[in-house]
Formats: sequence, C-alpha cells, structure tokens
Amino acid sequence: MAKIGKRTRSGREGIDPENLYSLEDALKLVKDRAKAKFDETVEFVINLGVDPRHADQMVRGVCVLPNGTGKSVRVAVFARGDKADEAKAAGADVVGAEELVEQVQSGTIDFDRCIATPDMMPLVGRLGKILGPRGMMPNPKVGTVTQDVASAVSDAKGGAVEFRVEKAGIVHGGIGKASFDEALLAANIRAFTDAVIKAKPAGAKGSYIKRMALSSTMGPGVRVDPSSVLQA
Repeated sequence: MAKIGKRTRSGREGIDPENLYSLEDALKLVKDRAKAKFDETVEFVINLGVDPRHADQMVRGVCVLPNGTGKSVRVAVFARGDKADEAKAAGADVVGAEELVEQVQSGTIDFDRCIATPDMMPLVGRLGKILGPRGMMPNPKVGTVTQDVASAVSDAKGGAVEFRVEKAGIVHGGIGKASFDEALLAANIRAFTDAVIKAKPAGAKGSYIKRMALSSTMGPGVRVDPSSVLQA
C-alpha cells in the first residue's frame, strides 16, 4: 500500500470522503487546507451523464467567470490589418499573421490563449498538431474564431474558462484562487455550472449532472452536494 505523506494525511483530516457537503462548507474546507507557499488554484469538477464517445453527447463551451480566475493570461491573436490593430488596442500580448504562424512552428509559444479571425484559419490550421494538444486551437464553438477580436481578448483576459468533457464524462475548470473570498468563488462556480448546463447536448439521456467536487492545487478533494450549487 502506498505511503501517505504527512501533508496529505493532515489535509484529509476532518473531511468525510463519503459526505456531500454544501457548496459553502466545501469551499471553507478547501480554503482552510490550501497551505502551499503559492496561491493555489481552486478546481471544480462535474461528472456528467454523457458518453463523449458519441458525437451527439459532446459537451464543450466557454464561461466568463464573473470574478475572474486570478491568473494573468497572455493572449495571442492571429489577424491582419484593422483586426490586428483592434486586438492590440484591446490588450492582446502577441498579434500577427504569417510571421506568428512561423514563430509557433519554430517552437516559440509565449502565450496561454489563442484567438483568430475566420480568414486566418487556413493558415492557423497548419498549427493543429502544435496548438491542439495544448488546448489552444482557436474554435468558433468557444468564441476564439471571431471577427470581434476585441471582445474575445477582453473575455480571455477577464476570466474566460474553456471546458470540454473528457472520456469519463468529466468537465473541470480552475474557478479562482484560494485567496479569493468564498462568496466570489461560489459565484464563479455557479456561473461555470450554468454554462455547462446550457451546453447540454441533444443526445444526453437521463440525469445530466451526476456528481461535483472541489479541490485546491495541493489539497484533498471534497464532494459537493449538487443541489446546493443549483439552488441559487
């Protein structure tokens, strides 16, 4: 049996792994156990009643968290002319066309999020094998292929979180920092949950929201009662 470290053991103390905690109680437990030397990210996980192997049960979308993520996000925009100027004015960190594609192909990726105008996609499409595995490929479904580059940059900088269901029917997202006030984290969680519900696919059958859990980067997981999230 694997040895459990002192930090892990102390973090789990006082948490019943079988109990469903209210959102407010779960947030308190997670925040109290975020003892790392850095400001830990609070992760929220939802188990969905979908099978993403079927195309009509894929869940994907984006949520702009009302209180941001607490992270500093570097945004790149693939655009030309007026749209490139709009992106720069909106605060994009990296803006370009062919030269930016060449930069990424050479292995230089100094950004966290990627936006493109529709006319740039034939070029950006060449970067699929590089950006795709990193979850950075621009996609119209999550608003990162758009003519409105200014709004997309503003959303990305202001706390937009993309989500996509994984094999086991799980969606997750970083919904803030452990230093955030509990009320701010709760508002972010409810906004994220609302976005996931709105993204419910036509092929989903039976119960859609199955289970929920919270954790911090280095902390233990805490199960959350879905009714306490959905009631507000």
